[in-house]
Amino acid sequence: MATDRATAKPRLNADDWAQAALEALSEGGLAAVAVEPIAKRLGTTKGSFYWHFKDRAALIDAALARWEQRSTEDVIAQIGVEPDPAERLHRLFAHVIDYAARGRVELALLASADLAPVAAALRRIADRRIEYIAELLRELDVPAGQARTKAVVAVSIYHGFNHLTRVSPDALPTTEAQRRELVDTAFQSLLPPKRH
Repeated sequence: MATDRATAKPRLNADDWAQAALEALSEGGLAAVAVEPIAKRLGTTKGSFYWHFKDRAALIDAALARWEQRSTEDVIAQIGVEPDPAERLHRLFAHVIDYAARGRVELALLASADLAPVAAALRRIADRRIEYIAELLRELDVPAGQARTKAVVAVSIYHGFNHLTRVSPDALPTTEAQRRELVDTAFQSLLPPKRH
């Protein structure tokens, strides 16, 4: 967000609008991604919106792209600095379980999965996550077919945990030790059996 020196008001850019749209989506679903309420949230007018976007659909596309980048590509990049694939996988599980407990965007998007742009984004994200986890498992000497199957299980665990945080939060770990045990259990279920 840049600042206009003459008025000392922040100048909004397309990323500001996309972030505000994501926040609205996480709070009220896709229906909450409406120009006027988001403009009010940002302290601006609809004119600012139309400077950056053709219409609401373009804003939704920008918000989806931002979500894809932040929830998947940025996470992969952060975890990718770790040279050990087992440690990367473990860190990934720790991250996604924490994210699932507090992130609401994915569930809001799943509620609108019948809409073409949302369905396409969800599909791209699921495919990317499955492929990344399968890649880590292949690095750990899991055969390719089995690595893909286990990667699908891993992504399913994440989605199940995400759903469980909404429908039965009391079933979830409440302490750091319990959370660590959950991460370790999920992680161990993906590894190949130890050779004796």
